[in-house]
Amino acid sequence: MTSTEKFRAVAIVGSLRADSYNQLLLDNVIRLSPDDLEIYQFPRFAEIPLFNEDHARTGPPDAVAELQAEVRAADALVIATPEYNYGVPGVLKNALDWISMPPGNSGLEGKPIALVGASPSILGTARAQSQLRQSLVATDSHVVNSPEVFVTRAHTRFDEGLLTDPGATKLIGRLLDNLVQLIRMVEPADVRLTEQVTAR
Repeated sequence: MTSTEKFRAVAIVGSLRADSYNQLLLDNVIRLSPDDLEIYQFPRFAEIPLFNEDHARTGPPDAVAELQAEVRAADALVIATPEYNYGVPGVLKNALDWISMPPGNSGLEGKPIALVGASPSILGTARAQSQLRQSLVATDSHVVNSPEVFVTRAHTRFDEGLLTDPGATKLIGRLLDNLVQLIRMVEPADVRLTEQVTAR
């Protein structure tokens, strides 16, 4: 790894709503990404069908296969999540169930992941992100621990698509810097492990 290397993260938004606050948030995350990190939003999220383990094992639908390939190829994953009924939106949990297949060899193992979320509530997406972190323990992913980015009162935080909360903007910058640091820490270890297995 060199300090000039550019990393690539794939991003998903756990909302299908046209005026999603989390889509606005992700747009700003992409805008604020550091020079050594390119964030690409997966464009076919709305095409992902309900999870069916039979199909997951025999051959996933095209949109799912493309998402799985993007996650495998990326250095990191960025997730922007709303919070519905105190939890993770169904469309996002559904997508993660697809991505997590096959268990133990899904591409999520060891994958650095950054979480952000926006909600009109005063708690932001704290509960949803807590649930996501629990699910990502099962996939052995490396979630950035801090800072946690909960954009509260989201209906007051954007002006013509621009995130106007300086505190949130600062936290996003720190989160992305920490994501890059985590990529640098994790990837050499994964390479060493692969080399050790190959040597056997």
